[in-house]
Amino acid sequence: QVQLVESGGGLAQAGGSLRLSCAASGRTFSSYAMGWFRQAPGKEREFVAAISRSGGTTYYADSVKGRFTISRDNARNTVYLQMNSLNTEDTAVYYCAAALVLRPFNVATSRNEYNYWGQGTQVTVSS
Repeated sequence: QVQLVESGGGLAQAGGSLRLSCAASGRTFSSYAMGWFRQAPGKEREFVAAISRSGGTTYYADSVKGRFTISRDNARNTVYLQMNSLNTEDTAVYYCAAALVLRPFNVATSRNEYNYWGQGTQVTVSS
């Protein structure tokens, strides 16, 4: 069982930055590939970024590539999402998720691959 708690959301101006954190409970954090998803009002939850168990592989949605960076610190059981050059279309509730994968360099990009989800943190970008 893994519990995930996101933090770092809030209000930012267009062009600004925010850094999200997701703290995981348990001693098996390094067994999980991690991901960030987001859900805007009236829309389905969409993939944002993913990172492998080792941290050596990352993958991004086209909409955030070059602006967002996912990273992890296995010693701190934490995954991060650095968001730069924010725009109003980034406004959403952001969720972190954990996927139990066998290979250390695999990432998970589909919602169905993820076993555990956090409660989400709101990110609002104003123009």
